Amino acid sequence: MPRKRRLPFPPGAAASRRVVVLVLLACFASASCSRVAFLKPDASRGDYRRVAPTVDVSTDARSAGALPLVLEARTHLQAGRSAEALTVAKKAVRGDAKSADAHTVLAHALERAGRSAGAGVHFRKAAELAPTRGETLNNYGVWLCTQGRAAESLEWFANAARIPGYATRSGSLANAGACARDAGDAASAEAFSREALRGDATQVVALGTLARVMFEQGRWFEARAFSERRLAAAPEDAASLQLASQIEQKLGDSDAARRYFERMRKLESADGDADPGKLEGR
Repeated sequence: MPRKRRLPFPPGAAASRRVVVLVLLACFASASCSRVAFLKPDASRGDYRRVAPTVDVSTDARSAGALPLVLEARTHLQAGRSAEALTVAKKAVRGDAKSADAHTVLAHALERAGRSAGAGVHFRKAAELAPTRGETLNNYGVWLCTQGRAAESLEWFANAARIPGYATRSGSLANAGACARDAGDAASAEAFSREALRGDATQVVALGTLARVMFEQGRWFEARAFSERRLAAAPEDAASLQLASQIEQKLGDSDAARRYFERMRKLESADGDADPGKLEGR
């Protein structure tokens, strides 16, 4: 990866504690490539959720030997058997140290085991082994962002978004926007997020980021518009309802503010999800 940052929008340092639920996809060798979801994205638990960085498990010359172990580790992770997944993923890497997929599944397993530093090593290795696969670059960007190294993560997200045919380009751009906002770089946060919406008008992270940026800049009507779009795009969460209530207070609609607040408290009492600091992205 080049060290020089080349961002598609106004550059700016960024940092973020937001994270996105990783999705692992398996691509079997055949004329028609079938894909199997590893973990389902969960956009209902917040604007900034760990949603859908992807990994393609392929049967090219480098990864064919690791494929059975990669898929076995994936199955263990899917079933919640973290210890078994870690054991098998280590075997996959030992068997084929050049397989980006083996390093990726090991990174997932290490994260499940609470060993985030080790996970970062293998997310980066996967990105270095497969630099033309947007999902590997995005996965490492996500890891950097969650480690308080978002200034570094922006380059990885931007490079992922430049790769032709990358299916979840909008998610990478949305991640970059959320990270830029946390660093106080509102211009880059807005630019990345708007570009994400040009590719996916219902991108939840981008909508949530723009609602917050507009709110923080005192652009109340724009904040309301993005907030309403965010609430319409995915199931409600406590953080987005709280923001909606605050926006209505600034606009002088106390009745609407109260209704959003009541919905927020009802949701909190139902599932206890009141964490406003999550990030989503693809």
